[in-house]
Amino acid sequence: MKLWGGRFKKELNPKVKRFTSSIYFDNRLAKYDTLGSIAHVKMLGKCNIIPKKDANKIIHALKKILNNIKNGKFKVDYTCEDIHTNIEKEVIKIVGEIGKKMHTARSRNDQIALDERMYLKDEILNIINNIKNLKISLKNFANKYKDLIIPGFTHLQHAQPVKFFDYISAYITMLDRDTGRFKELFKRVDVMPLGACALAGTSLPIDRKYVAKQLKFSKISSNNIDAVSDRDYIIEFIGASSILFTHLSRLSEEMILWSTKEFNFINISDAFSTGSSIMPQKKNPDVFEIIRGKTGRIYGRLLGILSIMKGLPLAYNSDMQEDKVHLFDVVDTTKECLNILSEIFKNIVLNENSIKKSMDKDYSKSVEIANYLVKKGINFKDAHTIVGKIVLYCIENNLDLKDLPIETYRKFSKLFKEDIFEKL
Repeated sequence: MKLWGGRFKKELNPKVKRFTSSIYFDNRLAKYDTLGSIAHVKMLGKCNIIPKKDANKIIHALKKILNNIKNGKFKVDYTCEDIHTNIEKEVIKIVGEIGKKMHTARSRNDQIALDERMYLKDEILNIINNIKNLKISLKNFANKYKDLIIPGFTHLQHAQPVKFFDYISAYITMLDRDTGRFKELFKRVDVMPLGACALAGTSLPIDRKYVAKQLKFSKISSNNIDAVSDRDYIIEFIGASSILFTHLSRLSEEMILWSTKEFNFINISDAFSTGSSIMPQKKNPDVFEIIRGKTGRIYGRLLGILSIMKGLPLAYNSDMQEDKVHLFDVVDTTKECLNILSEIFKNIVLNENSIKKSMDKDYSKSVEIANYLVKKGINFKDAHTIVGKIVLYCIENNLDLKDLPIETYRKFSKLFKEDIFEKL
């Protein structure tokens, strides 16, 4: 079954049929396609575009199909061109020829835009919730060691001492921004395109606001041509996901470094680590490495969807059916990575002794000594120079800042008093 063909003399070549079919991936949208069709047919009956008794029969059939989809009993017919054709074919099986009336006053162009937007609205809410769960996991992890001081880094060198809680909170702050981006994106996805038809709307007296209310859209599209040719919402979703993955990858890289023998800051549970097929001693942070790797995959999806859309004239073009391949992969990968991260941080222990040991003779309290001199009246530039000389002296004599007696401090500046040790 196909929804077109009246002007064609020859049957479609089987290779072309297989090549142009999208049923192999857009079947994921079956629930949304059915829900959209129910709302559309209700409107057709309400507006007397089709007889109400026919509308009721079609709706009854669609609800039966929807129930099968929800229960996992719906069987995708891969001989169909797409999920829209598949659903309509099932309706016709149930109610006969009147099922063909369900496609009145719409096109697959506005239909797929509707399905994608409904799907993406649900998935954005799922991802926002998954980010929330990761933030809770990170906060609980940070609270276990909230009074612990760790080295802060710049250029991957010890910089200044910071609280572990503040360090992890930096990632929570990043996730807060990610949540904000997805919430803002939701508003732009929440636009109902149905009624745009192929690109020019319809002369039939449809009620788009009624359909939007049924499907819980806050507004309807304002331009029919744009409604069927727009994929900004997918580009923006993958873009927001790419920024999210930048943060997840940075967090993963941090944990990978911290798990090395050289750092030895954390111990990841065996249940969340893997081994080597040749080296018996190995314990690898594969979860974090795979997330770091999947980040490149998400970036690739962003470039993919941008490349698809960059040269398309208005309005709909079949290039756009490839959008779903990128969209679905990003949705699945994002949820999977957020979920595993939420679990792994419940299974990491800090090696506090190693962290404290790493701060011996790291001179990361130098800024506080310089600030001490500033408070005594020295300008910061001169204070910086004085403390730099003190650090050099400590390095050359294998000493820590706290090991120097007050007499040595006073050789560098007479402003040093016993209270310097309170700073250290």
